Amino acid sequence: MDVRYCFQRYEKKYMLDPGQMETLLSGMEGRIRPDAFGRYTVCNIYYDTQDLRLIRTSLKRPVYKEKLRMRSYGVPGDRDQVFVELKKKYDGIVYKRRTAMAAADAVSYIHDGAVPEHEDQICREIGWSLHSYRLGPKVFIAYDRTAFTGRTDPELRITFDAGLRWRDTALDLRAGDSGAPLLPPERILMEIKLPGAAPVWLARLLSENGIFPASFSQYGTCYREHLMHQIPLMQDGEGGLGCA
Repeated sequence: MDVRYCFQRYEKKYMLDPGQMETLLSGMEGRIRPDAFGRYTVCNIYYDTQDLRLIRTSLKRPVYKEKLRMRSYGVPGDRDQVFVELKKKYDGIVYKRRTAMAAADAVSYIHDGAVPEHEDQICREIGWSLHSYRLGPKVFIAYDRTAFTGRTDPELRITFDAGLRWRDTALDLRAGDSGAPLLPPERILMEIKLPGAAPVWLARLLSENGIFPASFSQYGTCYREHLMHQIPLMQDGEGGLGCA
């Protein structure tokens, strides 16, 4: 589990079935190892405008986009740590800035406007986005993650996410990780995260098995399949920022 607070990297997504996942894991044997936490559940709440302008704009594939979410690893209690993340993408590079706080404090901050006890530059950037776009909680998305790092390259991270699920009620990370399926149970989302080009061995393994990057967004898929009917049709030219 990456607990850094500021970093940039490339992220590539791939949609797999269980057989492809097993083939890749076999081909990666000796080159990767489970990360410090191995398997865990990732819980997210995504924030957007009343008319979901951020995700609608993001799906148009602008050069620059951003999103705001609250994330926990497992279901937190009031005093357990969660992350409030401002994630930006420009010209294919992902930039993430996040701050950690207790779940109860994060809800007071993001939902109720309370000033954090230790307000830093990242908090100020998050606050600017919240107030400029008038963001509110829109959807909860969770998945069960198995994560690996490179044995000789710790900057390489490979994650496999299964059991993707969503809900648009009880938008609080403390309310549990249940939700309706977002993907069929046999679909697995793999992400490769690294600061630069993929290692030759990894690029060859993917090519030999006919596995290529896929355009997929958890929030974008949820919007298209479940949320877009909740807002009126908008003008095609309406602007905004977003991030899938």
